[in-house]
Amino acid sequence: MVQINKEKINNIAKEEIVNSERYTSTKKMTKEVLEAALTDALLKLDKLWDDVGGNFASHASVDNVYQECKNDSGWNTGFMTGMLWLAYEMTGDKKYLERAESHIPSYHKRIVEKLGVNHHDMGFVFVPSCVAAHKLTGNEQGREAALLAADHLLTRYIVPGDFIQAWGNVGDQLRLIIDCMNNIPLLYWAADTTGDKNYYEKAYNHAITTINNIVRDDGSTFHTYFFNTNGTPDKGVTAQGASDDSCWARGQAWIVSGLPLSYKYTKEGIMVDLFEKVANYFINRLPEDFVPYWDMSFGDGSGEERDSSSAAIAACGFLEMLPHIKDEHLKAVYEGVVDKMMYSLYQNYSTKDTPESNGLLLHAVYSKPGNVGVDECNIWGCYYYMEALARMLKGIKAYW
Repeated sequence: MVQINKEKINNIAKEEIVNSERYTSTKKMTKEVLEAALTDALLKLDKLWDDVGGNFASHASVDNVYQECKNDSGWNTGFMTGMLWLAYEMTGDKKYLERAESHIPSYHKRIVEKLGVNHHDMGFVFVPSCVAAHKLTGNEQGREAALLAADHLLTRYIVPGDFIQAWGNVGDQLRLIIDCMNNIPLLYWAADTTGDKNYYEKAYNHAITTINNIVRDDGSTFHTYFFNTNGTPDKGVTAQGASDDSCWARGQAWIVSGLPLSYKYTKEGIMVDLFEKVANYFINRLPEDFVPYWDMSFGDGSGEERDSSSAAIAACGFLEMLPHIKDEHLKAVYEGVVDKMMYSLYQNYSTKDTPESNGLLLHAVYSKPGNVGVDECNIWGCYYYMEALARMLKGIKAYW
């Protein structure tokens, strides 16, 4: 098992929250607001279902409208199915159950035929879809598909180095990326459902290799990290951030979300300490309306685009970790951060006043350097917004 570099992690700075009163002021996401937000989200989910003909939504909208796509490539399809499962859990309406279940055979076909799976995003594809199906209904085809996906993910595990390679043919690009902290829950789940410790050990090793290398001394993060052929760390760079030494907002949100999920399975106390450091960095760079710009080097007046998906992802991470925060003042700040981010998302970024849109959240950024999904709806942002509503309104823990 990989050893935690406690000296490095202990030396990472933990910023004090600047102006914490702005987060601990009056709660805005009351039960009434949450219920209104859910009602609006469900209306959009129904529209999305109709617009894509019961199939899948593209990774990003065009003019705020998702297009239909097939479940044969990319990393985005699981999020639409996940929203259907969340809708079923929150409402009990069997139409969402039937819609979600109708998707499961396509995931089984995809992993059996290895359609568009030459990457590490098996967790994003198969957890909110197939793991959810098995957890909620005992769906055996979903369980089988998810286990096959977990096995496939293990084929990308690199020794020496002890990490899961992100992209490309195995051995071609020896790097991990921060997003994978949210893919490895697939392996933790596989260990739980089969009793095979190998899944857990590989997930644990990847998590520790990631936090040993990808978090900088100030609590910010690299997007990607390269390794040498002998497994030693090489360098951190970006792929979707503004520069190699800036902090890509969605990347910081992935660590805020991913650390609590690994803590859930490992109970490594140092992960809570590290969470507070990366979370405080994230909070201190939120602009006036609490929704980050696409890179955290930008602030109000920069003219850069926001990334609403980063706020939604981070909200779920805060909600997952809150029960484990011992400092009561810090806990109150984190609760307030979720409240203010979610209220801003609902009031200023939701599509409730954009009737033509079939998304849930406006003003997200997929990749600014790649000019893909810029200032559009991004399907993962819609999913995590709905997951945060489910956590806040119904206490649902989701499927990770």
